[in-house]
Amino acid sequence: MDIAAAKVRVAQLVDDMADELVDLSHQIHDQPELAFEEHFAHQVLTDAIEAHGLPVTRGAYELETAFESVVGSKGPNIAVCCEYDALPGLGHACGHNIIATAGLGAGLAAAALADDLGGTVSILGTPAEEGGGGKVFMIERGAFKDVDASLMVHPAAADLTVMNTIAVHRVKVTFTGRSAHAAAAPQEGRNALDAAVLAYNNIAALRQHILPEERLHGIFTDGGEKPNIVPARAEMLWYVRSPNMKSLRPLGDRVIECFKAGAMAAGCTAEWEWIDPPFADMIDNEPFLDLYAANAGELGRVVTTPAPENRVVGSTDMGNVSYEVPSIHPMIKVATDGSPIHTPEFAVHARSQTGDAAVIDGAKAMAMTIVDLWTQPNTLKTIKAEFAQANKSMR
Repeated sequence: MDIAAAKVRVAQLVDDMADELVDLSHQIHDQPELAFEEHFAHQVLTDAIEAHGLPVTRGAYELETAFESVVGSKGPNIAVCCEYDALPGLGHACGHNIIATAGLGAGLAAAALADDLGGTVSILGTPAEEGGGGKVFMIERGAFKDVDASLMVHPAAADLTVMNTIAVHRVKVTFTGRSAHAAAAPQEGRNALDAAVLAYNNIAALRQHILPEERLHGIFTDGGEKPNIVPARAEMLWYVRSPNMKSLRPLGDRVIECFKAGAMAAGCTAEWEWIDPPFADMIDNEPFLDLYAANAGELGRVVTTPAPENRVVGSTDMGNVSYEVPSIHPMIKVATDGSPIHTPEFAVHARSQTGDAAVIDGAKAMAMTIVDLWTQPNTLKTIKAEFAQANKSMR
């Protein structure tokens, strides 16, 4: 079977599964589950894999809602990542129901040709992308050890080559002071809420002197119990974001100094805890992206480089995968122009006709790209060389 015929075949296989894939997308959308709690999505996705006669490991890599299905015993091993967790209060406002089912369709279609084309495909269920970092734990436990390349598609308001990813690390800080009656003996107290407010203002001032691409945003999670008691405890949660892992570390150090200064000024103490895992920036692989864009183009989707008005900025644990193996994370259009992700409106788009079309087209484009990687050894060599060079410069 030549490359063109193989691509026609995988596209036809996706079409044959279209109703099933769309139904699964709707089911997952209708039952949103938070990070590491995706039991329904895990069940229906693994049931579908088994129904197609493929092996699947449930609860893979010591994560109850992760899974793995590997088909093929030779050739390049290409991993398709499926995400399926939702957002608190917003449901599938990031469209992970589409990511899950497009990935499933791509993996199932490619699996049918694995023996004929001499390749291997791994369908990986990766839970808890929304802050939990399921992929990072899977990396640490060997999920990508024998993988040659990895891919997924992410819903957006445009067909884009990349998401403008930035590295992120979360930090929780607790300020401790001394309680006192706020009216009878305020002089006896040391106000932990004051320490937190001062720290917040310190960070607000710091924002003037950081890189334009960097972000600092936080909330108060504990500010005391009653107004007439000097708060002995206050707590905040912060996200520290920077273009890459190299620049993330020194920015985090500057944030800690803001915590210390706020505590010192209020006569309190500060203790902080970095919440692992950090999410790395995405090292997008250009020759790999070129393959995907060409295949999406065959389906009528024009994949473009993000412009200021349509780029999507955020963080993802797929970035950590891109530090391990050549990876891509293109965006696929499901919403009207300008519709931001993580909004109630985007959750509606994720279950619309355009969302359904993205499931099918995303599955086809990824399956066709897997065919390219299996059948073009020189292209895969170029992709790996690009990865090695980019990875070296980022560490």
